[in-house]
Amino acid sequence: METSEAKTFLDDVINGLSSAQKQLSPKYFYDEFGAEIFERICTTPEYYPTRTETMILKNNVTEIAQRIGPNATLIEYGSGALEKVKIILEALESPNALVPLDISKEQLMVAAKKIRTEFPHLNVFPISGDFTKPVKLPKELLNAEKQVAFFPGSTIGNFKKEDAIDFLKSVRATVGENGLMLIGVDLQKNRDTILKAYDDEAGVTSEFNKNILIRINRELGGNFNLNKFEHVVTYNEEHHRVEMHLMSLAVQTVCIAGINFHFDLHETIHTENCYKYTHQSFSRLVEAAGFFPADFWTDSRNLFTVVLLTSKFRQNFEKNL
Repeated sequence: METSEAKTFLDDVINGLSSAQKQLSPKYFYDEFGAEIFERICTTPEYYPTRTETMILKNNVTEIAQRIGPNATLIEYGSGALEKVKIILEALESPNALVPLDISKEQLMVAAKKIRTEFPHLNVFPISGDFTKPVKLPKELLNAEKQVAFFPGSTIGNFKKEDAIDFLKSVRATVGENGLMLIGVDLQKNRDTILKAYDDEAGVTSEFNKNILIRINRELGGNFNLNKFEHVVTYNEEHHRVEMHLMSLAVQTVCIAGINFHFDLHETIHTENCYKYTHQSFSRLVEAAGFFPADFWTDSRNLFTVVLLTSKFRQNFEKNL
């Protein structure tokens, strides 16, 4: 990790653990090891979002590609292994370029190399960094005819409402007035289905959650004892969100960069939110950012939806098709 990134990481950790409700940003889950663990989460029987979203994309990709149109530049936020974007690329007419954005540089470069092999005529411009901040596109793409943001995986659910609106405004500024956004959204459903997805029987999500402590120990000189923390998942009915926490199993003190942090018994570190939406509540969210839902593609069990957003009102968008 570069010096400036390490300082930002340290500052965020110190500020988060100094709060009344201790917290850590979920973006720090995704070092090389965390990214690999998350790929394993996606294959667990309980984790429905990945396989449901993939099924939606495969079942509707012809229509999605028609709505996007030819010569599109795809910008994937939090690109990971680039598996889902392949479904879109294979169906698009003459895609112009792919810009995968990811905080995990190691995984990004491996995935970009692989996709160049599979799509040899596609221009690929990987960008490593925090995609929640404004994106500076390569100069070759500044005048691209049509830019389409792709944000699968319901990662939008990790943002608080006000942060989600700010992020969507940033994306809208990147894709421009004629741009589109294709986004995956996890829907509200029964509590048990949701909780099991974030607390799988094999313990992969627990490993993922605790990896942030391992990363702090390795990169910031922390001394977290993983055996003294437990992965805990709750569902906040009022805010329609899953909350992931790490709960202290003892009264203890943890030292990071020479600073001591005290933990009471059962005190928690809040590591992640995962908001769940309805079609209506998500429409209100994106409209507050200047986007408009043009299409929803939803599975038969109403677990998940993929939404095409436009910067124009629906009727104006359809006139231009």
